[in-house]
Amino acid sequence: MRVLALDFDGVIADSAPEAFLVALRTFAELRPRSAAAGAAAAFAGAAAPEPDALRSSPVYDPFLALLPLANRAEDYGVMLSALETGTPVPDQAAYDALRDGHAAAWLDDYHQRFYRQRHALAEADPPGWLRLMPPYPELLPVLRRRAADVELAIATAKDRRSVAALLRRYGIDDLFPAERILDKQTGVAKTSHLAALRGRCGVEFKQITFVDDKLNHLDGAAGLGVRCGLAAWGYNGPRETQQAEARGYLVCGLADVERKLFDGEVGCPRSR
Repeated sequence: MRVLALDFDGVIADSAPEAFLVALRTFAELRPRSAAAGAAAAFAGAAAPEPDALRSSPVYDPFLALLPLANRAEDYGVMLSALETGTPVPDQAAYDALRDGHAAAWLDDYHQRFYRQRHALAEADPPGWLRLMPPYPELLPVLRRRAADVELAIATAKDRRSVAALLRRYGIDDLFPAERILDKQTGVAKTSHLAALRGRCGVEFKQITFVDDKLNHLDGAAGLGVRCGLAAWGYNGPRETQQAEARGYLVCGLADVERKLFDGEVGCPRSR
């Protein structure tokens, strides 16, 4: 391994409370008479609520259950639509079919509004906004210890501005040079991020290890020949960990992530 590429949300940052709040506010803007709009009303005001207040919302746990199936900001709108209508979403295929049923214009509108809502929150209450996205503290010393052994990179669907602000807050911004932070502008699929990273770092795909909390992202990376690891400490449950193990990916917890990533476990599909 010469490059360790990490997703951001659900891997470095425990960002579900912030995503939930911004997703609710965006959905309420588009559908002001929805149940989600009613849930958003509980968190009205310019200031960011406390994370525990968001976690106590009756919509939060159902939202979290769908999070492993989503990829980008517009997916939050799809998730809230499913919760609004009571549509069952048992797996990735069901989610993808549900997403495909939404008009591209609606998805794009939700995406744009989501980032406007995020920007407004970050501008109105910068400390409160950052407080909604704490790091997974056990991971930070691992990255610090291993920064001399590999090139650390980020491959994320988040925007660069938010990532940079959070890395500074976590005290690890020095570990990730700007050219190794690949954000949502790089492309929709993480394969685009990894292809760009391969060129920037001058390595082969087999020399890259990619850690994400989304199985579909790992599936794409595995097709390139990248070594894959599922971050089991984020928002995944038994469904995702069992599927990752069946596909031959590493399944890492915070207690064993350093050993699994750096002690030579394979983490590639068994067919390779």
